[in-house]
Amino acid sequence: MIALDGKTELDAEQYGTRAYRLAKMATLGLPVPQGVVLSAAVVIKIAETGEVPRMPEGLLDGLLSLRASPLNPEWGGPTAILNIGISDKTLPDVGTEAAYLLYRRFIQSYATNVAGLEPEDFDADIPDGEERIARCKAAYRFEADEEFPQDPRAQLKACILHMARAWNRPSARILRQAKGAPEDAGVALIVQRMALGIGRGCTGAGVAQTVDEKSGTPRLWGRYLPQSQGQDALIGAREALGVETLPAAVQDGLLAAGETLARGFGDAFQVEFTVQDGRLWLLDAFPARRSSVAALRINIDLAEAGIISKSDAILRTEPQTLGDHLHPQIAADATRDILATGLSASPGAATGRVVFSPEAAMTMAAQGQAAILVRVETGADDIRGIHAAAGVLTLRGGMTSHAAVIARGLGVPCIVGAGELRLDDGWLLCPDGRRLEAGAQITVDGTSGQVLAGTAEMTQPNLGGPFNTLMAWADEVRELQVRANADTPSDARLARRFGVDGIGLCRTEHMFFAAERVQVMREMILAPDAGARREALDRLLPMQKADFVELFEIMHGLPVTIRLLDPPLHEFMPVDEAGIAALAQAMGMSVVQVRRRAEELSEVNPMLGKRGVRIGITMPEIYEMQVRAIFEAAAHVFAITGEAVVPEIMIPLVSANREVELIKARIEAVGADVGGKVAYKLGVMVETPRAALRAGDLAESSAFLSFGTNDLTQMTYGLSRDDAGRFMREYVQQGVFAEDPFHSLDVEGVGELLLIAAQRGRAANPDLVLGMCGEHGGDPASVRFCKVAGFDYVSCSPYRVPIARLAAAQASLLQAVGAASN
Repeated sequence: MIALDGKTELDAEQYGTRAYRLAKMATLGLPVPQGVVLSAAVVIKIAETGEVPRMPEGLLDGLLSLRASPLNPEWGGPTAILNIGISDKTLPDVGTEAAYLLYRRFIQSYATNVAGLEPEDFDADIPDGEERIARCKAAYRFEADEEFPQDPRAQLKACILHMARAWNRPSARILRQAKGAPEDAGVALIVQRMALGIGRGCTGAGVAQTVDEKSGTPRLWGRYLPQSQGQDALIGAREALGVETLPAAVQDGLLAAGETLARGFGDAFQVEFTVQDGRLWLLDAFPARRSSVAALRINIDLAEAGIISKSDAILRTEPQTLGDHLHPQIAADATRDILATGLSASPGAATGRVVFSPEAAMTMAAQGQAAILVRVETGADDIRGIHAAAGVLTLRGGMTSHAAVIARGLGVPCIVGAGELRLDDGWLLCPDGRRLEAGAQITVDGTSGQVLAGTAEMTQPNLGGPFNTLMAWADEVRELQVRANADTPSDARLARRFGVDGIGLCRTEHMFFAAERVQVMREMILAPDAGARREALDRLLPMQKADFVELFEIMHGLPVTIRLLDPPLHEFMPVDEAGIAALAQAMGMSVVQVRRRAEELSEVNPMLGKRGVRIGITMPEIYEMQVRAIFEAAAHVFAITGEAVVPEIMIPLVSANREVELIKARIEAVGADVGGKVAYKLGVMVETPRAALRAGDLAESSAFLSFGTNDLTQMTYGLSRDDAGRFMREYVQQGVFAEDPFHSLDVEGVGELLLIAAQRGRAANPDLVLGMCGEHGGDPASVRFCKVAGFDYVSCSPYRVPIARLAAAQASLLQAVGAASN
């Protein structure tokens, strides 16, 4: 494969990707038919002047093909023309019927592409032979008002001129520009000797690759169609055979070609091939088809074979695709009966029966049946239902809504913001008019955001060799620590399984939602004074301590950041009649009194009201109990193991350093009461813009700042994360936001606040540790930002830890490359 000037190394910019590949394949010694390439500049000149350069001697001694070679195959191009050069006097020696079939195909292709005639003018319900050729030539003479050309050089010139001018037609230019091509994009043309694919012996065409597209394991597979050309095997003209039906020598040739391509191009390839009387020819090669699971296996195998480096394998693997290894997924070829689409809040897929309450989900789970919990939106009372459900579907909410955050932490497939659906009196109403009642079977695909009717074929997760190998390689190069948001011992165990560097956020409020605890919590909330509150808190203390003991034991020396109580207290109160009645009975109060107290707790905007540090300052006994539980748990673990535990205590929703000083004084007092000076680290969860701007002040009293980017984004934008899903899709589509700011960190706005805080905080305290503990901690782009910004760690849901580990490794590698280039 050479250029007109004799060059054998072809540049893709001038000659297109197809010509570049074919030329390299030829230099690798692969069986590529002889050919010549007209550069994009030459093609432009042909279109302008109508003059076609002379082809090398000997090229026209056989039949030819003409194919386009743009820089990007997605830009398209003129249809390939095969069998150029055939005529009444140049029928190939492949048998009479086969020769006339090739001739007829060329007449049809030339007539429809070059002469612009209608395809049906050349249809004939008779076998290929001399009579059919005569009819085709007569039809051409009648429609084109000239004889079908018999001179091979004239045929080739007309085909080249047609392709050159077709590329530059206004309609073609508009179409490729819509696919991202620049206005001046050119196309090269490949003139190549034909491997006919039609004739005597084992002859035909097909496609093959040497890796399994689903798993990535080595395997020769593909499709082969005897007596065919080009992509006949793919378009379904006849039923194709598997490549395993080919002779052993041809199969061996395909396997050898796969190995050569992998070593020459550094990737697994699929080949388009032709077999002519038992001889293998390669017409093109493309990166092999692969699922995300297969892609990982291919990258690891290539690196272990020394074909690419470990760094290449890390950089080639898309972090988000690791979710396919962690959760069940709908099979790629499964039928999808789509009911509605929402936001893909937690990846993976699950099939189950529709339930409309957390109690129903728990009942189904107890019976061993999978349930899909469907709610308008979820709240604190739904947590146990989410735990029990196989999947969650909410009609409202965004990427950081309650359902999204809880489901991601649990690894439960979840779709939020499915606003096309409606709940009406025990029915789920779909936009196409279908009505689903409780017990109806549906499937939620949290990876795509699609809600499907009925069941779907699933692929199961695989955390085997290639996955573990990639994670080990990533850990060798990453510098940014990855911690987990883990609220319970079961979360912590899962986090350790995924290779975390510690717990970056333990939301202590989630420890109180178990049935035996939430009742005591409610009694504490309803207590008339501080003394009564302390009595209830004394009952919660051993429960909280036991959880912390288990967390410290599970993490075994790794850092554990414990956030003190954050949410407004009304979130713990029951909302259903049965719950209110049970609480009233336990408290010796009337239902009316309980309702009145709940109303007193309610706020117009509770997320900006009495929550976080404001609870700790106005109701100090709550934080005092939690700190005591932390210190006693640390002392207990030290007494058993002899290893010191240094808990990290984080104060939520801080806006002023005085808040930190007040809480710190109470922590010190509890520490002294527990047994002298207790080793711990105190930090602040930066969730308000003011906290970010006053980070220098906060750093004077803090060992670390951890940015809670869920709330920080919400407050920076003045945007409710629970309601953003109602319009976020339209905002992204219309370019208001490049991406949902709750999904990927807003670098320009929220990111600038983080940079300001980092700079001011470390100016005041050079040893200040910086972390991110919002859901952005599992977003690859946000992880890269944290690396560049000089953060020490990110923290995310356990199931997103592998994603963050890989993204952190990529950030380190890319930063090193950037530094080396400078």
